[in-house]
Amino acid sequence: MAGQHSAAEEKKHHKHEGPKKHIIAFIFSILLTVIAFAMVAAGEINTSFIYISLVMMALVQVFIQMGFWMHMKDRGHIFPIVGILMGVFVVFTIVIMAEYWAWW
Repeated sequence: MAGQHSAAEEKKHHKHEGPKKHIIAFIFSILLTVIAFAMVAAGEINTSFIYISLVMMALVQVFIQMGFWMHMKDRGHIFPIVGILMGVFVVFTIVIMAEYWAWW
């Protein structure tokens, strides 16, 4: 029976995670969004602290989105990861060079 695979081979090819991790990631994303909104809405918090906190929460949010919703944590996603990193590098280079150009 050439068309049949053993149970070990099936597990090796595809492992279903189930909804538990997705629900946890969704709740964590909503929690980060609510915290960010509350910090900005409060208005009496130091502006520098708010900026730094928002950037840090945005970075955590990006990693949650990439890891759990786009499945970048799984094997076989090296090309999308390299593409995203190259895009980030190009954008940062453009922003830094534009700042440098505008400054002088």
